[in-house]
Amino acid sequence: MLQPLIDPTFSEHSHGFRPGRRAHDAVKAARAYVQTGKRVVVDVDLAKFFDRVNHDILIDRLGKRIDDAGVIRLVRAYLSAGIMHGGVVVERHLGTPQGGPLSPLLANVLLDEVDKALEARGYSFARYADDCNVYVGSIKAGQRVMALLRQLYAGLKLQINEAKSAVGSAFGRKFLGYELWVAKGREVKCAVAHKAMDNFKARIRQLTRRSGGRSMEQVVQRLRPYMLGWKAYFGLAQTPKVWRELDEWLRHRLRAIQLRHWKRPATIYRELQARGAGDTVAKRVAANSRRWWRNSDGLLETVLTIAYFDGLGVPRLS
Repeated sequence: MLQPLIDPTFSEHSHGFRPGRRAHDAVKAARAYVQTGKRVVVDVDLAKFFDRVNHDILIDRLGKRIDDAGVIRLVRAYLSAGIMHGGVVVERHLGTPQGGPLSPLLANVLLDEVDKALEARGYSFARYADDCNVYVGSIKAGQRVMALLRQLYAGLKLQINEAKSAVGSAFGRKFLGYELWVAKGREVKCAVAHKAMDNFKARIRQLTRRSGGRSMEQVVQRLRPYMLGWKAYFGLAQTPKVWRELDEWLRHRLRAIQLRHWKRPATIYRELQARGAGDTVAKRVAANSRRWWRNSDGLLETVLTIAYFDGLGVPRLS
């Protein structure tokens, strides 16, 4: 009901929780700004944004966009609805309901004021929900923007997380899980940020850790949704070598899991021969049955090949 009325009034620099817009659009905008030479970023992180939204300020800003007292009352009731804490309903005076369908839209209503202030001054920026990056040509200009943002956010009773916010090189900061790098010809490209990469590996380890008793098909079934979603989100990354290395690491891990499933040398020997391994290869792999990780490289790759994992439905990242 509110989205069609309000959304057209938002800044073009706002990409989060809007029809036809997504995180990829914000990352592409950031890359384009840096490509033009604006290689200093003002990277702002708001401390517990959704928990600290001031109801009175938000309702005031909403009232300037919607001339309907009934709708305003409903939104106020939505914001003020009590939350359960220790079995007791506690009144809410700050923040928006976590996971509530209106919360992202209301966040855009509140933060649009900052967007418009940046627009009026001609700044290049991209915002997705409470993540906002402003791109400028020098550290000094960035410091001026940071001072402006502190003032603007303070006016909305929001607080900048100083530990996570900074003015620095656009190539040294992450934005929505991505980071930027310079390729040959000075072309600015996207890569998966190191933290996002570490999180990916940690999640894969978690999904495959307790694999005892489950077939490889069941392990892959657990992996597929996460891998496909991750690949789709990070599809902008322009790092073929990194993708290949991740693929190799993942298949190495799956081979180790397969050996652990078979466990005994006789079983390993039998299963490898059933998959087309020669007698010499099957014997050498089976002879090192307890060295799961080291044994999962080299000879085993000639049997549990890329095509083997393709057949199981393991998504390729590269």
